[in-house]
Amino acid sequence: MTFALHGIPVSKGIAIGKAVLISRAALEVSHYLVEPGKEEAEAQKLLEAFDQVRLELDQLRHGLPKDAPQEMAAFLDVHGMILADPALAQKPMQLIRTQRMNAAWALTTELNDLLEQFAEIEDAYLKERANDIRQVAERVIKALNAQKKEALSDSDLLSPSDVGVDSIIVAHDIAPHDMLRFKEHAFTGFVTDLGGKTSHTAIVARSMEIPAVVGVRHASEMIRHGDWLVLDGERGIVVVAPDESLLEDYRKLQNQSLKEARKLQQLKHAKTETLDRVDIELFANIELPEDATQAIKLGAVGVGLFRSEFLFMDRHQALPDEDRQYEEYRRVVDLMHGLPVNIRTIDVGADKALGAGGSDVSQTGTSPLGLRAIRWSLTEPEIFLTQLRAILRASAHGQARIMIPMLAHAKEIDETLRLIEKAKMQLHSRGQAFNPNIQVGAMIEIPAAALVLPLFIDRFDFLSIGTNDLIQYTLAIDRADHAVAHLYDPLHPAILYLLASIIDQAKRANVPIAVCGEMAGDPSLTRLLLAMGLTDFSMHFSQLLLVKREILKADVGMLKARISRVLKAYEPEAQAKALERLLA
Repeated sequence: MTFALHGIPVSKGIAIGKAVLISRAALEVSHYLVEPGKEEAEAQKLLEAFDQVRLELDQLRHGLPKDAPQEMAAFLDVHGMILADPALAQKPMQLIRTQRMNAAWALTTELNDLLEQFAEIEDAYLKERANDIRQVAERVIKALNAQKKEALSDSDLLSPSDVGVDSIIVAHDIAPHDMLRFKEHAFTGFVTDLGGKTSHTAIVARSMEIPAVVGVRHASEMIRHGDWLVLDGERGIVVVAPDESLLEDYRKLQNQSLKEARKLQQLKHAKTETLDRVDIELFANIELPEDATQAIKLGAVGVGLFRSEFLFMDRHQALPDEDRQYEEYRRVVDLMHGLPVNIRTIDVGADKALGAGGSDVSQTGTSPLGLRAIRWSLTEPEIFLTQLRAILRASAHGQARIMIPMLAHAKEIDETLRLIEKAKMQLHSRGQAFNPNIQVGAMIEIPAAALVLPLFIDRFDFLSIGTNDLIQYTLAIDRADHAVAHLYDPLHPAILYLLASIIDQAKRANVPIAVCGEMAGDPSLTRLLLAMGLTDFSMHFSQLLLVKREILKADVGMLKARISRVLKAYEPEAQAKALERLLA
């Protein structure tokens, strides 16, 4: 029987093939008490399992093929650092010694506690990092159970005849080390129960340019091994057991999609300008230093947003020191070969306990309206200064720039700029090099900031509109709340009014302004943003050529002549007609 499952599209394209069901490394472990006097022996078993997994990860890391995606090495490093963090084993060891739990039971107890903490996190990127910890723990449990079979060598689930160019992976979740084997066998798509746009599966699938749909709840339970599947990475649909007519339709779409992809590649070296010769600059949003390489290949003229949060997730409840941050920031700067790199200061908050020297950063709530981003940084000035010094040091090697998220108040701006000057003085006293004229920019993502934009124009070198949060806050929509997520609308008249106003004011003041949210990477909205006067777009590198194609076909003069009718339309029907005329 044919049926469809829906999830989150994270890597575009259409894949058609048989399902290869990958077993879940289930955390169903035996629960028993070890005999009195044997607690230390049980604790030693846990330590040996950690050592075994550490060795396996090291072997995988050093055995990476030359053509492996660069993200793969970074993810293996992240798992290695999670594994090396003493905190992960500390509580299980205590449970073994004090409550005589067996090792696997103790480890899953700690894991469940950690997963509950991550479940409360609002930030989507940080929330996804819970999967890293779970995957590491599962690997340790495999070692404890002496299950030395890897998922892809499980003969009950995978036979050589199943592995080929017409096979689609279906799994509860996929760990980075398993992705290596998937690459070797040339699978054409991925479907997972878990995951989001920033999950490892999503990031690696995009880097490998393989269609993927994640967050398809219960897919691994509803899809049987060997089922024919159609995976639509554009719309986030997985069709199970399609009939011949549907298969033929999707094969035609697949061929068309492949032709379009080949055409897009021809645009990599084309000048990014509109039909009426308006120059447009395309920047990349990146999460890992290695993403910079792909951004350059696809024609990005800089990094519009480098999310520094990934650094703060490398070690469970521990913060990277200044040198570690400096090395990572410098890597991005070096990879961009002199092009600008906007490094956004850490955008986490009270919904995530980050350790500093073993102590916990205070927690005051989990609301997206709470203590997060620059608000959090200003309550932890020493942690903030450490990051600022690291960015400043990286600026000695290229165009590193500082970008501050979630500002709204003049006093926040003044305190931030004061701390930047303090960081400069500290480096000067050490005799360490930095660019004294480093550019500092602000994210415009709170309605209050948009409504007092002159305050930001006077104090910052450049501005960047974070449309994801701007939409969320303007419409009072918590994107993490599925009950109201359907109300999240980038075309709401209030959003369009704010965007047009911000861009116009910045342009009039000759202050560089970019859009770095999801709207910038949506090709269907490219001409709308061009009509508002936007010339700087920043997006995930996978979207660069799609947006570039729209730019090359656009006439800015004509679009600007039509935008006023869109901005004056408040009724849905009137707005739809105005947009249709604009985009025709």
